[in-house]
Amino acid sequence: MANKNGAGFGLIPSRVLGQGPATAGYGQYWIDAGDSTAIYNGEAVYSAAGSILGAQGSATAVTLGVLQGVFYNAATTIKPTWVNYYAGSITPANSEDVQAFVYDNPFQIYRCGTDDAVATTVAGAHEKLFETYGFNTTAGSTATGRSSATLDIGSTHATNDTWKFLGVAEDPENEDLTAAYCSVNVIQNLNEIIDSA
Repeated sequence: MANKNGAGFGLIPSRVLGQGPATAGYGQYWIDAGDSTAIYNGEAVYSAAGSILGAQGSATAVTLGVLQGVFYNAATTIKPTWVNYYAGSITPANSEDVQAFVYDNPFQIYRCGTDDAVATTVAGAHEKLFETYGFNTTAGSTATGRSSATLDIGSTHATNDTWKFLGVAEDPENEDLTAAYCSVNVIQNLNEIIDSA
């Protein structure tokens, strides 16, 4: 049976490892003023030289978390502005850096879509539990700001990739592991806060 999803939706925080309460809290970081690369809501990020960058183009990126949104004083209106993604090439009113809010709990579990069937059978898909994966090169919607990235099923490794597969998400219309765009749960396998890789 095909899944109802027909496209990726990035990473959505769902629960916390160990069944703890999922507060979906986030930390505040920075994006360099004028940085030209868009970072979409639901896209994994990493830190570099004190600012964050999008991390979904690499299967082995050591990530900080997932972007929730940004805040800055708009140069044209001089007003405080909240946007759920970073559109790229934003220089705030006083040329200061852009504030970025990131889901940064290293034990946060996320829901995402797959780009392909996890396996040809459910039993085969269960054998993929705890395998690691990357995401397809990120893209997203400038209308909604949402990432359209999917888990790259064709690119897997037992231990080396960024995201660990934890199984199907509880999403009845999108839980067919033998079809593309299945909703699955993943957790950061390579995390800047708790991993020294």
